[in-house]
Amino acid sequence: MSVTLKGRSLLTWLDYSVEEIRFLLDLARKVKAENAAGTVHQRFSGKTLALIFEKRSTRTRCAFETAFGEEGGHPVFLSTADIQLGAKESIEDTARVLGRMFSAIQYRGFKQETVEALAKYSGVPVYNGLTDQFHPTQALADMMTLEENIVSVGDTGSANGRTLCYVGDGRNNVASSLMIICAKLGVHCTVITPPELNPDAALLEKCAPLARASGSNITVSADIAAVAGADAIYTDVWTSMGEEDKKAERVRLLSPYQVNQALMNKTGRTDSIFLHCLPAVKGEEVTADVIDGPQSRAWDQAENRKHTIKAIMLATLGGFHGNN
Repeated sequence: MSVTLKGRSLLTWLDYSVEEIRFLLDLARKVKAENAAGTVHQRFSGKTLALIFEKRSTRTRCAFETAFGEEGGHPVFLSTADIQLGAKESIEDTARVLGRMFSAIQYRGFKQETVEALAKYSGVPVYNGLTDQFHPTQALADMMTLEENIVSVGDTGSANGRTLCYVGDGRNNVASSLMIICAKLGVHCTVITPPELNPDAALLEKCAPLARASGSNITVSADIAAVAGADAIYTDVWTSMGEEDKKAERVRLLSPYQVNQALMNKTGRTDSIFLHCLPAVKGEEVTADVIDGPQSRAWDQAENRKHTIKAIMLATLGGFHGNN
């Protein structure tokens, strides 16, 4: 099957087929190998990227800026202190203006509706760098990291049939994006969370037919014993950006779900890996000995944000295509 993504936006993985996601993972591995070999390209020469940030960022900003800049493109950082996004000027009008000046737009902020409006009215590819609802670029880096670390010699090269357990706030953007991409790629995903923080029911309904098609199991449990047999344990901060007023409640609900060595041992395996999208609050959602220990692949994930984001931009701006 021919895969061509030129001109496409990335708002959520619900919009992408299995073949398209696999193509992006393959391309990410290629650009990572180029980086390791010191190969230099200028594939974004003459192109510009608007980087809109309503929320602070380390990995997302650095990944987009370095991936675009080292390919000869010009990234421009725009905070809400710099532009009129949704204030003096409507989001639609901002999108129309930026679309006439930039080759693509990245948005990291609060409302999913904002990134959708930017994509609708700008006329250029728009990348969701994080909203309250979804974090698709993170999920692609997560799948790349999973496949790098658990796919053994003789496997098909994918994580199909493997098991990832997300432990923590089941409604957050990372958990939601993991459920979607796992359902698409045939990865079994168990969200382990207190009932008060269960994933969105409507999203679970959307994932169900995707999971049936791929052979994935998407399940929700309140029991930490559900990590048994898992290839990977994943967690995120207990209090997401913009929800600081709920910190005390989240600590109360999620303290029993801390990822510590005792929980890692519950997989019953010594080769299970630990994943975290970062930043981490050591001593809350994860203990220092786990995230800094030999099972952690959090730093691989952080690096892979760059390679996967570069792959997304190459495919949607450069017209890279492949045959699956």
